[in-house]
Amino acid sequence: MPTSGPTRGLVVKDIEADSIAAELGVEQGDTVLRINDAAIKDIIDYKFYSTEENLQLLLQKKDGRQWLLEIEKDFDESLGLDFHGDGLGKTMRCRNKCVFCFVDQMPVRMRPSLYVKDDDYRLSFAQGNFITLTNVSATELKRIAVMRLSPLYVSVHTVNPALRQKIMSHPGAGRIMEQLKFLAQAGIEIHTQAVLCPGLNDGAELERTIRELGSLWPAVRSLAVVPVGLTAHRSGLPHLRPYQPDEARAVVRQVQQWQKEFLARYDNPLVFASDEFYLTAAEPIPPAASYGDFPQTENGVGLVRLFKEQWRQARRKLPKAAARPVRATLVTGTLAGPLLRQVTDELNRIGQVQIGLQVLQNNFFGHNVTVAGLLTGRELINGLTGHELGEKVLFPSVMLRDGDEVFLDDITVAEISRCLQTPVLPVDGPADLVREMGL
Repeated sequence: MPTSGPTRGLVVKDIEADSIAAELGVEQGDTVLRINDAAIKDIIDYKFYSTEENLQLLLQKKDGRQWLLEIEKDFDESLGLDFHGDGLGKTMRCRNKCVFCFVDQMPVRMRPSLYVKDDDYRLSFAQGNFITLTNVSATELKRIAVMRLSPLYVSVHTVNPALRQKIMSHPGAGRIMEQLKFLAQAGIEIHTQAVLCPGLNDGAELERTIRELGSLWPAVRSLAVVPVGLTAHRSGLPHLRPYQPDEARAVVRQVQQWQKEFLARYDNPLVFASDEFYLTAAEPIPPAASYGDFPQTENGVGLVRLFKEQWRQARRKLPKAAARPVRATLVTGTLAGPLLRQVTDELNRIGQVQIGLQVLQNNFFGHNVTVAGLLTGRELINGLTGHELGEKVLFPSVMLRDGDEVFLDDITVAEISRCLQTPVLPVDGPADLVREMGL
C-alpha cells in the first residue's frame, strides 16, 4: 500500500538483536504507525499498546510500502525497538508567563537549550519534570488516567484560581484543583511544588494551598515549598524580592505545624520546606524521619539531611592520619558554605591533611542565587585563580550538566583544569569526597 509518507508514528532507530522485531525483518528507518488499530503518536502509546499478547502492527517502510505484522508474544514482552528522539517527538512548550520564571531571568548568549521552557506531561511521567497542567486538555487528562501515567510532578504554586491566573498569566491556570481531583480519582500519584514569593502566595495563601492539597491524600504524595529564585537579570519583569531570615522562619514554622497534623492524620508529613528555607532562616535541619521517603530531593528538599547522614557514615572510617600528605581545595556556593566548613574543619584534624574551602558568590546570576548548582565554570576560574589550591580542586557534581563534564556556561572541566593548572574533579557526596582525597 504505497503512500506519500506518514505524518505520525515512530521512526525506528535501533533493533535489538534476536528480538521479535529483528526476526520479523523490521529495519532502521521503518515507521510504526498503528498497533491493534490504535494510532501511535509517541513512545507512551507504543509502550501502552505493545504490552498485549496478540498484536497487529502496521509498519511503513522507507520506500512507502506498508506491512501489517501479526505478532503473538508473552504479555509485556518487548518487541526490541528503539526510536529516534526518545520516541516523544515535539516537546510541548510552556504557554505560561509566570512572574518568577527562572528561564526569563537567564542572561543572554547562553546555549539555546537553557532557554527552552517545556510543560509536557509525558516528560513529567518519564523524567520527573514539573508541569503546570495548563497545557493539558480534557482529552489528554483522560489519556493520563487510562494509560496510568503515574507519578506526575505538578507546579501548583497556589490553589486560589484568581491568584494562580495572575501568577502564571494564563486564563486556564485557575482549573488546577479540578484537574488534580480528576487525576486523584483516577488513581494517579502526584507530587506537587509551590514556588513562594514574599507577600504573594505565602502566609494565608500558603495555608490554603497546603490544606486543599492535603485533602487529596493519598493521591497527592508530597508538596515541596521552595523560595523564589531571583537572578540579576530581571529587566522588565515584575518586582519580586528574596526571603529574609524572619520570613523564611515563618514559612518553616508553618510547614512544621502542618507536618504534625499530617503525621497524625496520614502517618506521613506530606509537606516539606526546601533546604534553602532552613538555611536562610538559620534553623536546624530536621531529622531524617521528617522527610518521609525523601520524595523531592531533586527539588532541594532533604539534601542537606542526606549529606549530614552520609558524612556521619563516612567520617567513622576516617584515619587519624593520612598515609601521605593531602592538599586540596573544596569549592561550594554561599548557601552550603557553613555546612561544608564543618566538614573541612573535621578533615583538617586528620594528620597530614590540609583542605581549604572556597565559598564562591554567584556573580553570573547575581548574589541572590546562592546554590552551588548554579555556579558557572567561569566563576570557578575567576574565584580560584591566584589561590593556593593544593594538588586538586574538588567541587559538587551538581554544577555539571547531567551526564556531562560541562558547566552552565559551556566551559568544560578540562578547560578549568588547564586554566588553574590543577586537576579539577567533581565529587558526588561525602563518600566520594573522602575517596578522592585518598583517605
